[in-house]
Amino acid sequence: MTIIQQIPYYAYVSVCVDVILVYLLTYRFLAWLKRSYALDLIKGLMLVILVFLASHVLSLTTLNWILERFATVLLIVVVIIFQPELRRFLERVGATGQLFTLSSSFPEVKSTATMKSLIRAVDYLSREKIGAIIALEGQTSLTQYVDTGIRVKGDLNMEMLSSLFWPGSPTHDGAVIIKENIIEAAGCFLPLTESPISDRSLGTRHRAALGLSDVTDAIVIVISEESGVISLVEHGVMTRYLTKEALQTRLASLQSQSDNIPVFNWKNPFKSF
Repeated sequence: MTIIQQIPYYAYVSVCVDVILVYLLTYRFLAWLKRSYALDLIKGLMLVILVFLASHVLSLTTLNWILERFATVLLIVVVIIFQPELRRFLERVGATGQLFTLSSSFPEVKSTATMKSLIRAVDYLSREKIGAIIALEGQTSLTQYVDTGIRVKGDLNMEMLSSLFWPGSPTHDGAVIIKENIIEAAGCFLPLTESPISDRSLGTRHRAALGLSDVTDAIVIVISEESGVISLVEHGVMTRYLTKEALQTRLASLQSQSDNIPVFNWKNPFKSF
């Protein structure tokens, strides 16, 4: 018995820590699962497990033999199937240094005037049908993507954003990255998502927005060049057909959530989903 184990109530503390860690890991896993397309794969895996259990209960000898052989390589199969999701998960944990965080910090666009300028610029680009992709940096550094573009270090205002995305400008086809109320860079290249996209009408900008959101906690705004539709991407999920008012409300809501300390709902732990 170790010295730690001789401490009174060690067993109770150990159990509490064990339960809390399992709870946090499960919560994190389910939250990640909901945001990824892996949910269908998990359903298929659960079906295989149910068939395996049924074969034992019903004494289906041949099927049971096949499934037992399959089970020996199941772990390797799961790792191969979920390789993209596992990689993105580990990349995000490595970039933020947070494994158990249940909500990411809202990008540092705290100034009301700056937020209004951003909304006005997005509304103008949408009405003029000027394609654009704007990334708001969160806790995950976007330096590697900033380095692919042109350093700007300019004030965030409607005129500046409009000029950067104006057709014919050198930065028109790239992304603008915003950090702490400052336009950090423009004309940046973002990673394209590896997840399948059912909507074939989505172009490269939308794929890039999803790709960045897959590996960072950045919030990305996309304006379609063909339709002027405004989309918002967060945590790998895209919300389309936003109005100026809806975008402003959503950004304000995200900012409000990040200003509050995350609180677990022990009675209904999955309510936040």
